[in-house]
Amino acid sequence: MVEITLPFMHLVEMGAKMVSHRIQQYRLATNETVIVDTSYGQVKGVKRKTIYDHDFYAFEGIPYAKPPVGELRFRAPQPPVPWTGVRNCTSTGNRPMQRHFILGILQGSEDCLNLNVYAKELKSDKPLPVMVWIYGGAYQIGEATRDLYAPDYFMERDVVLVTVNYRLGALGFLSLNDPDLQVPGNAGLKDQLLALRWIQENIANFNGDPNNVTLFGESAGAASTHLLMLAPKAQGLFHKAILQSGSALCPWVEAQPRDWAFRLAVELGYKGGNADKEVFRFLSKTSASRIVSAQNRLILPQEEHERIMFAFTPLVEPYESADCLLAKPFKDLLITAWSNEIPVILGSNTHEGLFHYAETKRKPYLVNELADFVHMLPTAVKGEREAHEQKELALRIKEAHFGEKVPHHNDTFDNYLEMVSYRHFFSDIHRTLLARMAYAPNVPTYLYHFAFDSPHFNHYRILNCGKSVRGVSHADDLSYLFYNVSAGKLSSYSDEFKTVQRMTGMWTAFATTGNPNCEEIASTSWQPVEANDAERAQPKCLNIEEEVEFITLPQEKLKVWESLYTNNSLY
Repeated sequence: MVEITLPFMHLVEMGAKMVSHRIQQYRLATNETVIVDTSYGQVKGVKRKTIYDHDFYAFEGIPYAKPPVGELRFRAPQPPVPWTGVRNCTSTGNRPMQRHFILGILQGSEDCLNLNVYAKELKSDKPLPVMVWIYGGAYQIGEATRDLYAPDYFMERDVVLVTVNYRLGALGFLSLNDPDLQVPGNAGLKDQLLALRWIQENIANFNGDPNNVTLFGESAGAASTHLLMLAPKAQGLFHKAILQSGSALCPWVEAQPRDWAFRLAVELGYKGGNADKEVFRFLSKTSASRIVSAQNRLILPQEEHERIMFAFTPLVEPYESADCLLAKPFKDLLITAWSNEIPVILGSNTHEGLFHYAETKRKPYLVNELADFVHMLPTAVKGEREAHEQKELALRIKEAHFGEKVPHHNDTFDNYLEMVSYRHFFSDIHRTLLARMAYAPNVPTYLYHFAFDSPHFNHYRILNCGKSVRGVSHADDLSYLFYNVSAGKLSSYSDEFKTVQRMTGMWTAFATTGNPNCEEIASTSWQPVEANDAERAQPKCLNIEEEVEFITLPQEKLKVWESLYTNNSLY
């Protein structure tokens, strides 16, 4: 898991902001409550006010599945048990069990399969478009709470927003090969699938249109969205998709074949052999908190050197089952994916690699020991090339990002972070675009580049890098879609406010019509990518900065990464 090390006073400041935010959000609730029917029982929500004093209705902590505990740990989720009476859904439900990404403390619960519904109106002439948010966090952290994903900006628009909690880490992605155990993996993705089914059954009662659902997410949330686009069982559950800084092809998504479950058990004190039934029996009796504490201590030094970052992420399931979601390599599923018939927005941030700033500062050997760069090659490339070919291809990467420089932490830090941006994000987002052009050539795919570099509102860069570093980090776009603990009320004359209006305007226009053009970007015209431009690595995209512009980005380094692949492995 990517670790974040912060100065002590910064931690104190963030803790104070969290407390202040919760107090503020509590005050923004009114005394007006409302009751809505669902398939499983009635829920009570509350009318709230946005930071800009507009009303909306909030229903939080609605269970969409049984608690995944006991016999259901590690397994596919099951529909919830109906309840009698009215369930109080006026405050946030449990977040998933995880280690807090700032404070480092364990938090959350195994009983976390709940979702939040936010509606600007509960009655209107016609039902509102539905937007379903899947959070990121490398499948290790994340939560559908107002601390990180408050709906205030979207509630200025005519939409219904749903945010979904799903299982993380080993609790969500542990896999065992023995079919008798019914733990093939991807339980966290199956949580998301069940939430989408709940939405189809119930969202009309919240004034949402079940026939106009847009699934969107960032980082692991974008990869999850893309994986559901590839999963036959998800067909018809959503009708548009937005992938922000991630896709199923990114190297941190598909789990490397390792004996992760056995390693986890050994780390927790297991003394037996590598037998699935014994490992499962041991882990089933181990507390969730101990599992979460141990799950990120499993990466060996050589695996870290190879840039394997996480043990428990989505994977190709080892056998077919009634709940099987992903039965083939993700790349192979692109060809006949049902989602080749739906419009997509796809994009990234200017300096994605800044997300690794703190970790790289703390571990200078990540730069100093790059050596021949072979371990920086994508797994798909290494799998089809001989050793001498790998060295030649790795040299292309070195020359593209370092030139004649010798990699050293003090002198080539920025070069390394640029290379990380390409290896973990840009290259595979481009491969995803190429796949769309090959397999969905007549369906709109819109490309964007988020480049708005605020000195005080790019919260993830500030959190991870401090206030002196500039650039648009991985996850910085989130601050312009969701209100969060680090945000404040913006002046309507500020560029930050204008960027919020543009982002929510484009995203909700796309959710409504399948076309992101809207009044907020009327000065330009955002056009879908043309197949010929994508194949030449010259796709045009909407560049989102202080102003928006439809441009062709420089693609020299992207062409180098594309050249590593054969046609068989490119997409």
